[in-house]
This record gives sequence, structure tokens and C-alpha cells, in this order.
Amino acid sequence: MSHAVTLAMIVHAGDRFLMVEEWQQGRIMFNQPAGHLEPGEELLAGARRELLEETGLALPIEQAVGIYQYTAPDSGKHFVRFTFCTEISEPLTTRPQDPDGDIIRCHWLTLAEIEALGEQLRSPLILASFRDYLAGARFPLDALKSMRREE
Repeated sequence: MSHAVTLAMIVHAGDRFLMVEEWQQGRIMFNQPAGHLEPGEELLAGARRELLEETGLALPIEQAVGIYQYTAPDSGKHFVRFTFCTEISEPLTTRPQDPDGDIIRCHWLTLAEIEALGEQLRSPLILASFRDYLAGARFPLDALKSMRREE
């Protein structure tokens, strides 16, 4: 079984959340700004990088919402996903800088609009993390520790 660490950002502005429309496996899908942790990268740096690449926004990460384990039913691939959050006063203009070219555009959507996407949501972790976020689930960023091996 293969494993992947992914990072996701919940960006909340009023009653709207930032979502990314992307090409995945030949289909249009929706996700939070998210992606894979790169080798040697720290969690928060990776989350900031993914947010910048997929939306063009450089925003502070305020807190962590949850750590989720998920096995994709189609591939059997196991994911550990760290979800972070930030709140801003109003939706901002986005300019994706996606080096992979998978990002189509960004959207500011209400939770009801996100729920209505149904099968177009990339994974069930999206709604789970939004529901946790809205229920107040948070933990401080200093709970995350990065240990580098001394050379």
C-alpha cells in the first residue's frame, strides 16, 4: 500500500469558502487548495506553497483543523491529510500559479453550494473538514513539530 501526506487549507470569508476547480483523472473536480507534501518540506511551508500555487494568495495560516486518514476506494492509496485554516474579511481575487496546469479556476462558495457538488468533490475529507471547522475544531500550530536529522 502506498502512502501520501497531503496538506489542505480552509480559507473562510464571510459565508463563503475558497474552492479550487481542477482537472483530475480526466474529470472536473473540486477541492480545497491542497496538495502533496514535498520531500524535505515542513508542513506549514507546504500548505502555504499549495495555497499560493493554486490560488495566488499568500495568507497566514492561523490554526490547524484536523488530521485525517483516508484510503481511496479506487486506488487503495492511503492518505494522511493535515487541514489548516485562515479567516479573511471578504473574498479576494485569485490568480492560480499552478505549475502542473491542473487548476481551472477558483471559486468562493457557500457550504450549501459545496455540498451540492456531490460526486465532483475530490474526496469526502473536504466536507468532513468543513464540518469540523464550522463545529469549532482547532488545534494550535505549535502542536506540529519538525525534527531535522543532524548531518
